Amino acid sequence: MAETPTSPLEAALAYAEEFHAEDDILRAARLRGAEVGAPPILPGGGAALCFLATAVNARAVVEIGTGCGVSGLWLLRGMRQDGTLTSVDVEPEHQRLARQSFAQAGFSGGRVRLITGRALDVLPRLSDGGYDLVFCDGAVREYPDYLAESVRLLRVGGVVVFTNALWGNRVTDPARRDPETVTVRELGKLVRSDDRLRPLMMPLGDGILAAVKLSG
Repeated sequence: MAETPTSPLEAALAYAEEFHAEDDILRAARLRGAEVGAPPILPGGGAALCFLATAVNARAVVEIGTGCGVSGLWLLRGMRQDGTLTSVDVEPEHQRLARQSFAQAGFSGGRVRLITGRALDVLPRLSDGGYDLVFCDGAVREYPDYLAESVRLLRVGGVVVFTNALWGNRVTDPARRDPETVTVRELGKLVRSDDRLRPLMMPLGDGILAAVKLSG
């Protein structure tokens, strides 16, 4: 059971998070993720992914971190019906479970390309400017490298999205200097200072950082 909000701000954030309910397929995928230690994106963040995929009329999407398929389901539901999701993860068992979720949701094998491996080994093999959206939910300490690869992969007008952009609300505390917090904080600075990008921070879940690619 979710904790009762203790302030108007917490109540407003909880309302925004719960505005889009999960269906049975998403809930089952979330449960599988919890069971194998692959915590998925929360519904508010998932709805943001679906919205962004729809807004850019996404046909080709890259996902870093397949998990058990929750974020992939949200992305696929926002993408064009002829679109393909390329999802990368180091855990083949997680991808096996994700494939089950995609099949249950009616997404054929042709709609999803699962690649097992480290993102930084796989991404350089993907085509420059060939993608409409890149979603990053992999190793946090690799986020700056994901950003560099994402800008290369995206077409102009495409969108890169990072989850965990608030990192348990630790990025706002300057006293927190652990490597993960420092990396997420640095990611925000990199995105804001890049003239090729127009960023947006959304306080959904653990933070969603998105940016539109304005130029090559």
